[in-house]
Amino acid sequence: MSISDTPKQPKLFSFDGLFSGLRGDLTGGLTAAVVALPLALAFAVASGVEPKAGLYTAIVAGIVAAIFGGSPVQITGPTGAMAVILVGIVAKYGIEKVWIAGVMAGIIQVALGVAKLGQLVKFIPYPVTAGFTNGIAVIIFCGQLNNFFGLQIPHSDHFLPGLWQTITHIEALNWVAVGLALVVIGTNVFWPKINNTIPGSLVGLVLATAIAAYFDLDVPTIGVIPQSLPMPQGIPHWNDFSVIQELINPALALAALGSIESLLSAVVADGMTVSEKHNSDRELIGQGLANIIVPFFGGIPATGAIARTAINVRSGGTTRLSGVIHGVALAIIVLTLAPLAAQIPLAALAGILMVVSLRMIEWEAIGLLMRATYSDFAVMILTWLVTILFDLVLAVEVGLIAAGALFIKRMSDLTLAKMPETEVFPPGVPLELGKEIAVYRVDGPVFFGAAERFVTFLREQPEVKYLILRLRYVPNMDTTGLVALEDIYHDLERHNCRLILTGLQPQVQQILERSGLLKTIGLSNCFETTTDAICSLNPQIERATQLIATNLN
Repeated sequence: MSISDTPKQPKLFSFDGLFSGLRGDLTGGLTAAVVALPLALAFAVASGVEPKAGLYTAIVAGIVAAIFGGSPVQITGPTGAMAVILVGIVAKYGIEKVWIAGVMAGIIQVALGVAKLGQLVKFIPYPVTAGFTNGIAVIIFCGQLNNFFGLQIPHSDHFLPGLWQTITHIEALNWVAVGLALVVIGTNVFWPKINNTIPGSLVGLVLATAIAAYFDLDVPTIGVIPQSLPMPQGIPHWNDFSVIQELINPALALAALGSIESLLSAVVADGMTVSEKHNSDRELIGQGLANIIVPFFGGIPATGAIARTAINVRSGGTTRLSGVIHGVALAIIVLTLAPLAAQIPLAALAGILMVVSLRMIEWEAIGLLMRATYSDFAVMILTWLVTILFDLVLAVEVGLIAAGALFIKRMSDLTLAKMPETEVFPPGVPLELGKEIAVYRVDGPVFFGAAERFVTFLREQPEVKYLILRLRYVPNMDTTGLVALEDIYHDLERHNCRLILTGLQPQVQQILERSGLLKTIGLSNCFETTTDAICSLNPQIERATQLIATNLN
């Protein structure tokens, strides 16, 4: 290979193409900023913090992640999934400790990226991601019922108590707030049929705010938003070790969810554009740096936002410059329109989030899983329920365990197949000669749950004295496979049945030799082909096979 043929390694912080496609990036960034404005405010309120924190997060995190992240078109900011975790952390610890947890989460994300663990997100099964996405949608929707009904009651850090609290206070609902929320919802639904350029959420927000201000309606509003850019600030107690110990679990939760959602968003963006694909490890580093820096500007932990990223791509964004423009445009909006934003009714933000949550529900995924397999559908429902009743991180853990158990069950079912006698014995050999011989074909890298299956088989067919495992299509075997094979050997030995291996691949044979299992089984029980093994077991079959071969020649 010549020097020119050597594959180029991706640069960790590359600015190649930063200023290419300026027009598309400008359009994409500005459009994403317009869409991000109401969402940043809404998700901040949903997180239990001041609305300005959402704007500051979108500005700072959006610019930092765009420059240092691994996706050229990713838009970063406050999201619904992160809001679901943050509302509980804010209620329990307060905003100052949320800033510390955010810095810790960012450090964890950077460490994951440096350790090149970004590809792990690809191993999360689809039913698990669909389950927690749909669970997040339900939590966001129900979490906005207070603002929808105009109820001024404190946030609850758990789903069911919060929902019950809303239901018990329903008699105090504010019909004016309900009407404004319905105006925003209706605008979100019907405005795209009139104009696709201006987001319906922004139109609904402006319309509801104008109605509330013109008629001087008595509804809860956002309140004062500083007409200034986010400035660096100190974080109290950030170097207190006891506080860090207290916040390690929330930080892990924020890092896990932030990493998963950001990488899933980057994968979605890859499918929408023909430009440079994302670098998972660099994306984790970029998101981590954003979360480390944002708390020092009064922001909250952020992630890659799927909806805003998709809008950026569809509007022409092709490079990371679009993400920078998105952040700068939001900063300009804060400087010029902050007094007007202070009059936005909370009910209007509730309407926006309710529409967002309904659109988050993966209806197609639910239908696909129901039509495909009930087991995958059950994993999705389990993850969905744990997300709602407990928390997102536990939901992912439980979902992965359930999906892993299901995978093991399927591998056990699919990788072992009893070969029919017509395929095992040479043509012309009487089948009754091979009643004592059973041949199983093993496919795939490992096989699980096999020992018990063979014991059951031997109970049903006690005349079998020889069990042949055809391993030609097993490229590798890990410790689990070794343990399963050893269990099979000992179970067969107790039933006076001999284990024979055929078609061992070099790598598998090397592992068996190193572990000592090959010596236990015996080299005399290993053959190159299944036919050789069968002929060695029954002289009559061997003679019949030789006779057939002679006649054919």
